Amino acid sequence: QVQLVESGGGLVQTGVSLKLACAASGSIFSITAMGWYRQAPGKGRELVAAIRSGGSTSYADSVKGRFAISRDNAENTVYLQMNSLKPDDTAVYYCNADLKIGTVLYNYNKVYWGRGTQVTVSS
Repeated sequence: QVQLVESGGGLVQTGVSLKLACAASGSIFSITAMGWYRQAPGKGRELVAAIRSGGSTSYADSVKGRFAISRDNAENTVYLQMNSLKPDDTAVYYCNADLKIGTVLYNYNKVYWGRGTQVTVSS
């Protein structure tokens, strides 16, 4: 099995920075992409940032220039550095991983979600 463990959320004031981390563990053959989604109260889940196996990244327009996604391939961990936080960033942040599970002899694609970590930005 595969687990995604998120950390780093919290309650902060406007303008402060936070760094989220998501560590993937288990029978991972390779990582196709990892990313962060968020869901604010009463809203749908939206993509915040993603990083692919080749290193390319993508961001929601609302976080461009403020957030940065990075990864540690050796630790199967993805990070989200969030700077200049705003109240509109308040949400539960979910880690997402698009993985190949198994071994070199047999592997298959599967997407996993973390349980989420709360980020609250007060004005």
